[in-house]
Amino acid sequence: MKRVFDFILAFVLIVLFSPLYLIVSVLILVKMGSPILFRQQRPGYREKIFGIYKFRTMTNERDVDGELLPDEKRLLRLGKSIRSTSLDELPQLLNVLKGEMSFVGPRPLLIEYLPLYNEEQKKRHNVKPGITGWAQVNGRNAISWEQKFAYDVWYVEHQSFWLDMKILWLTFLKVIQRSDISSTTGVTMEKFEGSR
Repeated sequence: MKRVFDFILAFVLIVLFSPLYLIVSVLILVKMGSPILFRQQRPGYREKIFGIYKFRTMTNERDVDGELLPDEKRLLRLGKSIRSTSLDELPQLLNVLKGEMSFVGPRPLLIEYLPLYNEEQKKRHNVKPGITGWAQVNGRNAISWEQKFAYDVWYVEHQSFWLDMKILWLTFLKVIQRSDISSTTGVTMEKFEGSR
């Protein structure tokens, strides 16, 4: 039932938001150039690797040595606006349509984190990753990695249709309030280095 719900809702939203896709795409193209989409390999259900889609929010500016500048220097006003409204997540509807993601589930993180999880934290891969999740409505980027993973595992062990509906509603409220977008230490969440 969840897959059918995901497919139908993703298809409807892609159609409804198509003008918004076009507007955001043009703005990114004008302000930051191509590519419009950011695609990165992430582990999904049972740690199967897939390519996640997002609207690009940072420039590709580099220093004299060819290294990318720090995130805060590459994140323009447009990028901040796209992130604060969560518009950067819209292309993930394509991942949901393809069955690689669900609307609700633990967020798909970096491949490099896979060997760093303990046995409890690995349980987050026992369901499809989501556009939003229990951790996102309970602090998002403003909580520690350990808290985030604890929320992810709790979701895996208690998932239900009604819990998904609750999370989607709370996500809508978070987006409207634009809360917990950034971590307490920078414009993006600091990297996970393993639980101590």
